[in-house]
Amino acid sequence: MEKHRGFPGRLPGTDFQFTIRRAHKDGATKLVARERYGDRKPADRRADAGFMRALWEHFGDAPFERGNLDAGRLSWLFGREVVAAEDPFDPESYDALLQIDLTTAQISFPEAFR
Repeated sequence: MEKHRGFPGRLPGTDFQFTIRRAHKDGATKLVARERYGDRKPADRRADAGFMRALWEHFGDAPFERGNLDAGRLSWLFGREVVAAEDPFDPESYDALLQIDLTTAQISFPEAFR
């Protein structure tokens, strides 16, 4: 499992996790596209925006390995702002390549790209 050195472990001042410490012995948690509804709490929205900002600052528009990025946090963006960068894509692999869909991400999280 690739450990992304320098990537923030969580949203500063909160318990919203961005990375995991070690690989699960049973394999990576499956990435699924989670539906974001308009009535989400402001703290959840800040966590999504903070995670997108961290992804952009760390990887830019280049493909990146899933590695130690938290599956739960990635799933809130997966299929929209973060997409598969390889075909076939294995949603249960730490080695899976992902990429930011810049157009969608800038519309969803304009504050992350300032």
